Formats: sequence, C-alpha cells, structure tokens
Amino acid sequence: MAEASARRIDRIDVAPRFGERDAIRLNNLFRGVPTEEMLRTVLAESMVGDVALVSSFGAESAALLHLVASIDPTVPVLFLDTGKHFPETLAYRDTVAERLGLRDLRILTPDADVLAKKDESGLRWSYDPDGCCEIRKVLPLDAAMAGFDASITGRKAFQASTRNALPRFEVDAAGKLKVNPLADWTKDDIEAWFVRHDLPRHPLVEQGYLSIGCAPCTSKVKPGEDPRSGRWAGWDKTECGIHTPVNDGDPDLPVF
Repeated sequence: MAEASARRIDRIDVAPRFGERDAIRLNNLFRGVPTEEMLRTVLAESMVGDVALVSSFGAESAALLHLVASIDPTVPVLFLDTGKHFPETLAYRDTVAERLGLRDLRILTPDADVLAKKDESGLRWSYDPDGCCEIRKVLPLDAAMAGFDASITGRKAFQASTRNALPRFEVDAAGKLKVNPLADWTKDDIEAWFVRHDLPRHPLVEQGYLSIGCAPCTSKVKPGEDPRSGRWAGWDKTECGIHTPVNDGDPDLPVF
C-alpha cells in the first residue's frame, strides 16, 4: 500500500479541465448503455483522463471496487484514513483489497500540523462536524486529486433524497469530472452483484450500520429510514464535503 499525506492547508486551485458541457455530452453518449460497458469504454479509451477511484470501503463499496478491478485493477484507489474509522472498516479495507487484487491502494491521511492547530483534542467532530470533515477528508483528497483529472465514486441515487437526481457524469468546483457508475443502481442491484460475485460483506452491516463513515458520526439505521440517515444524526448535515458538483456559470445549464 502506498502511504500519502496531505501537505496543503488551502483547497487546491487549478485551472478547470472539464466543463459542464463535457458532463452533459458524456451523459448523453452513454444514456441507456449498461454500466459495465460504459465503464469499460471510459477506462479503455481514457475518456476522462487520469482517473482514481475514491472509496470509503463502506457497506456497499465492494460492488464498485469489484466492478472497476474486473476491468482494470491498476486504477488507483484512494482511501481517506481520517483516524476516526471503525477498526472493522480498516480490517475490511485490507480484506477487500487483497481479495480483489487492487494493485494501487493509496491511503490518504490528514496533515499532522493541521490537526495539531485545528483539532488538537480530536473532538472537533462533536461540535463542528463540517470542520472535522474539511481537515480530515476534504483537504487530503484535494491534495491527492491534484494529480488526477477525474474520480470514480460509489454514490447511488437511492441512498438519500439529496442524491435522487444523481447523473453518471458531473463536474466539481475544481473542473474535475466525477464518474458515478452506480448512480441508477438500486439496492437490489447492489445485493445481486454481491451475491453473484460472492463479495465479502462489511461486518458492521449486519449490526444495522447501512452507511458507514467515521465511528463518532455513524449510527445504526432504523427500519424504513434511508441508508444515509445514520450519518451525522442530529446535525443538519448530509455530506462530508468531498462531493460538490457545480455548473460552469452558464445559467442555461442544469446544476446536478
């Protein structure tokens, strides 16, 4: 495993490579194309430039990791080790990586100096979860993504109301593409993929954790609730901040 540590305090500011029209073109090009065929074409033809898969190794992560690894196991996989994960998640990460033969797993960690200045007690999650996510997730990922043009994410539309219009392709504030291969997959689709390929399960799922992030901010999901309801319970917060799609300022283009 390659160890990496973010050394930048400010958000990475780079000239955009992609615009919203690129995302629209790709969404139109692959409309109706099966997920595996779409992803195979995108990767084989380098249609989104240098790309990395960003994975939390959470409840459903093995499906996307398997899908990508079956096409190209050399695609870099970025894991944000915030220092707050469940021990079960770290063990599961290693199990899945070995099982799928991931050849380029990169473990990203927060900058030690930033933690010392902004979260010396390690308890920022308890009074400022946005700030905690910023220094433990957003900044390290920004630094790592400086070397890539696009990322592959495991987000699905069914996970929460805030994701119900999720497209396959979108552009973030840095002008980098986000590829969401599983955007239109259902819970049943995910389950079928796990069964078909005999994928290992995250050990916390059977305990009622359906969306798994950092331990202090993850709780069990009650029957009938959406999977993301177990994240930051009690806070007006639904995302950690690493997914911020925007348009390029053209009022005639949709905001995904």
